[in-house]
Amino acid sequence: MSIFRRLLALALLLPTLAQAETFVFTAIPDEDESRLQERFGKVADYLSAQLDIEVQYIPVKSYAAAITAFRNNQVQLAWFGGLSGVQARRLVPGSEALAQGYEDQFFKSYFIAHASTGIEPGETLTDALRGKTFTFGSKGSTSGRLMPEFYLREQFGAAPEEIFSRVGFSGDHSRTIAQVQAGAYQVGAVNFAVWESELEQGKIDADKVRVIWTTPTYPDYQWTVRGDVDARFGEGFKARVREALLNLKDPELLASFPRQSFVPAANDDYGPIEDTARAIGLLDD
Repeated sequence: MSIFRRLLALALLLPTLAQAETFVFTAIPDEDESRLQERFGKVADYLSAQLDIEVQYIPVKSYAAAITAFRNNQVQLAWFGGLSGVQARRLVPGSEALAQGYEDQFFKSYFIAHASTGIEPGETLTDALRGKTFTFGSKGSTSGRLMPEFYLREQFGAAPEEIFSRVGFSGDHSRTIAQVQAGAYQVGAVNFAVWESELEQGKIDADKVRVIWTTPTYPDYQWTVRGDVDARFGEGFKARVREALLNLKDPELLASFPRQSFVPAANDDYGPIEDTARAIGLLDD
């Protein structure tokens, strides 16, 4: 076969090879790993059917690992929290928030306390918190760290380490609930959706742990895609991913997030998160 014919055969084969490429996504590990694997394995199946391409979910061990995988193009799509999404998009120019849960437009965090503290639910954070032990979730969590720390600093005019006798990071919201319920920490901050889900599943003993304060609302979780997916998977691919996410209607799958639906999102929606992170020193200018 002549060189010309070989090149022609290769050119004809390239579109087939591109179509066979796998679209990979991940998610921040904000809950129990087995629960995440079940949820996002089903999302992979759904996206594969909608996009007519092989789609794979890969788990990561930390929020930072999710951002790194996105930056290094090991994944092209990620289910991020508000802060991790901002951080990832800053590292990958052209990346875009595509969709968020309906509830993510007005997300909130709960401050929870062990019953032994005697702290009563109220409309503000009070001096009863001073000297207690406290745990955030992950260091990179919007609902488990960023926003709770912002409101602590706003209320007390001090860093968490100056308010509490000991400050920890549980790693995820499920662990925060478990640690406060067990008394390992007296107070903690948790994603309201995980709290409500675990309460419904009977995993929370209301005699041992309770919500003592709810933050104002803020934008949080979202699906973010790399800006180069059209070049890699074909013109219009990003729009097809957005459409597939917005059309995810399976009640069982939505309940596993838990979200009632997905709605459009844009990078500008997360300006308040970026401003807050910069204000408390979690982002460089």
